[in-house]
Amino acid sequence: MANKFGSLEELRRKKALLKKDISEMEDLLTFENTKESLSALTHGFTDKYLKEEMQPDGEMKVEIKTQEIMKEVSNSVKETVLNRDSIVGFARSEAGSNLVENALKIGAVTFVGNYARKSILNASWKKKAIGLALIYLAPIALRFIRTKLEEYQKNRTTSSMEQLI
Repeated sequence: MANKFGSLEELRRKKALLKKDISEMEDLLTFENTKESLSALTHGFTDKYLKEEMQPDGEMKVEIKTQEIMKEVSNSVKETVLNRDSIVGFARSEAGSNLVENALKIGAVTFVGNYARKSILNASWKKKAIGLALIYLAPIALRFIRTKLEEYQKNRTTSSMEQLI
């Protein structure tokens, strides 16, 4: 250990920094600031769709900005209609699929986040365990499912190209 640290004071500073990092991570995982926690879990995807409001009882509540979602939907529709002549083209377009994908992501994040928060705040240790499992395992499971779907889509595309050839 003498090789890594020059003095005892340097070791104490390193320990204090690590304790600070751990407490910040605990704050994120316990959903003390729900919007910040969701932002960290979704890598900033939900930032523009969520807002925090103070309730009359003094509690902070996270709400979905429906106007922002509708604005994005209307901009996508307007772009597509101006670029294409039919609604069927919109459904098959990249903007339409992105819109559906974004709506599904927001819905999943909101549902899982709210359920995990309620489970963690519950008195039952089983519910708390479920909430923590959702926080830790849900992102991993979603990434796994996404990669498997992407692989399936690539394989399907490759097989259809082989059939054409």
